[in-house]
Amino acid sequence: MAQKKHKPEEIVVKLRQVDVFVSQGRPVAEAIRAIGVTAFTYYRWRKEFGGLKSDQVKRLKDLEKENERLRKAVSDLTLEKLILKEAAFGKLLSPARRRRCIAHVVAKLGVSERLACRVLGQHRSTQRKVPMGRADEAELTADIIELATRYGRYGYRRITALLQAAGWAVNVKRVERIWRQEGLKVPCKQPKKGRLWVNDGSCLRLRREHPNHVWSYDFVEDRTHNGRKFRMLNVIDEFTRECLAIRVDRKLNSTAVIDVLTDLFVLRGVPSHIRSDNGPEFIAKAVRDWITAVGARTAFIAPGSPWENGYCESFNSKLRDELLDGEIFYSLAEARIVIEEWRQHYNTERPHSALGYKPPAPAVIVPQVPPTSNPANRPTMH
Repeated sequence: MAQKKHKPEEIVVKLRQVDVFVSQGRPVAEAIRAIGVTAFTYYRWRKEFGGLKSDQVKRLKDLEKENERLRKAVSDLTLEKLILKEAAFGKLLSPARRRRCIAHVVAKLGVSERLACRVLGQHRSTQRKVPMGRADEAELTADIIELATRYGRYGYRRITALLQAAGWAVNVKRVERIWRQEGLKVPCKQPKKGRLWVNDGSCLRLRREHPNHVWSYDFVEDRTHNGRKFRMLNVIDEFTRECLAIRVDRKLNSTAVIDVLTDLFVLRGVPSHIRSDNGPEFIAKAVRDWITAVGARTAFIAPGSPWENGYCESFNSKLRDELLDGEIFYSLAEARIVIEEWRQHYNTERPHSALGYKPPAPAVIVPQVPPTSNPANRPTMH
């Protein structure tokens, strides 16, 4: 039969009972037998609880419990500190990152998953949930990488527009997640530039209001592989953002400007205004007189103020960033072909952020040109 386990209060009562028996003159051995324990047990009790009263024993038990609680608290704090130290080398913003971090902590420190989840703020059901990726995740990732490789200067928003145009039912947040997960580069933002303002708060810039209202044109220079320079005359419609023409040649003067504008005026009609900088080809008397004669008006920007011709300057930067900086032209003919292909892509496929990530050309209504009797007399685009 198993012996009864005595409580500390009962032990103190029996020890005091032995003291009473001894004070009455009874032998110690007889007093020990009277309380029903062995001599070994009595002396062990006396060594541990000798001289204590019942209230003192209760206070000792409370102190032991408090000491145990403090030891456990210190131990838990030490473990929490170690867990937080393991997770302190990066931000745990997503459940997936917390899940990987908790698995790492459990494997390295040997703590329970419950403790690691509590310290790192992860619900246990979230920790144990197996992530179920979408069935088309691999195909979408491959398409994003292919588009990012093909259009190296496009960000994830423009890539999203291309995916949606190709038939993908995907939003920009999912594309951004895959974009950052694959470590793809996001192009830097263009710096903001101010406009010229007068005292009454009005802007000096002529604002476009409809298609064929304001055209802009400007020159861009580059070199072929042999080091020879060639020039490009870019003409855009500021309202639709469409690139109307890019003339490529070794030399372009005022006569070439009139030639390009003549072709465009015949095909698309005469715009209300033509904006340009103060380059010698644009301010030439022959060009100004010819533009005035056909019914258009010139709009020259202030000298040294390229931001006043911001639409054309923005187009020039995209042309240089997306094409010229990444291409080697071995001949002028190759440059003409490649640049014209890029112009067609810019007008019909490339998403434009100012147009709701749609290409410019579908929104353009081109006036119909009455057919001529002799097709050979029709103007050709260069």
